[in-house]
Amino acid sequence: MKVKEKRDRRFRIKRRIRKRVFGTPERPRLSVFRSNRYIYAQIIDDTKGKTLVSASSREAEVRFSGERPLDRSRRVGQLLAERARAVGIEKVVFDRNGYKYHGNVRALAEGARENGLIF
Repeated sequence: MKVKEKRDRRFRIKRRIRKRVFGTPERPRLSVFRSNRYIYAQIIDDTKGKTLVSASSREAEVRFSGERPLDRSRRVGQLLAERARAVGIEKVVFDRNGYKYHGNVRALAEGARENGLIF
């Protein structure tokens, strides 16, 4: 499968997901983006178009921990959940952004659930 075909397939899946998933002030959207090297997550209020909380594996707290990529993804999820709880966010809707719920995406979700986010 060519790179362009792969990217287009993910965008088709992403559009299909985003038809149903919408972040409100009561239940914002947890969006995940994964590159080949890093993983990023943010909690978004779609009514205002604002990012409320974010975390990534590029941050010093996560980046230099010397763990496996799955462990780093789990740590990003935990960090995001801690920050969300500090702002008063408990419930979110999960947007996997066209990626399979597998591997790093799953580890991030489980890490966020461990630290108290409900979705």
